Amino acid sequence: MKKCFLLIFIPFLIIACKSPPPAEPVVIEEVIEAVEVVEIAEVIEEPAPEPEPVIEVMEPQFEIVSIVILQAELINTELETKIKIDNPNVFDVNLSSINYVLYGNGLKWADGHGKNILHIPALSSCETEFRFTMNFINTNRKLLDDVITMRNVNYRFSGNAEVEPDAAKVPSFKTHFDNSGLSEVKPNAKKR
Repeated sequence: MKKCFLLIFIPFLIIACKSPPPAEPVVIEEVIEAVEVVEIAEVIEEPAPEPEPVIEVMEPQFEIVSIVILQAELINTELETKIKIDNPNVFDVNLSSINYVLYGNGLKWADGHGKNILHIPALSSCETEFRFTMNFINTNRKLLDDVITMRNVNYRFSGNAEVEPDAAKVPSFKTHFDNSGLSEVKPNAKKR
């Protein structure tokens, strides 16, 4: 009988071993909640901001187109200076102020300043003129003779300018210029 009982009991034991243990519903819910939290954390995470592009700023280039000494009177003479300014930047600039000194034959002729001079579009150039008066009392006799006989005169034009870029986040800056060469002497057109 013991053998019979064992024979009947063994199949139930085999069936009981093959079936999985009952699962606890709390554990499954915790796993589901953990998965949902991970997914939410991935959605909330923001991408890193892209770096702002770097704007390269180059100084405008000054070039003397002409300095003409307009022969006037024996003591005072008018000077006309034409300057070309190249803007190598990819944005417009404003030449908001300029301070300059003009030398002739190594001596100071005149100095001056101006405000709100010029607007220069991106990658282009513009010209502007300055007129001022030179007093021969402050110069040597050779310069006066060169002007009277209308010979070319050595000049040097130097100074600095305040440049205001027309671009966001680019501050204004100062630039220096220094040009020299020969100046043509022309008669004053008013006296003709």
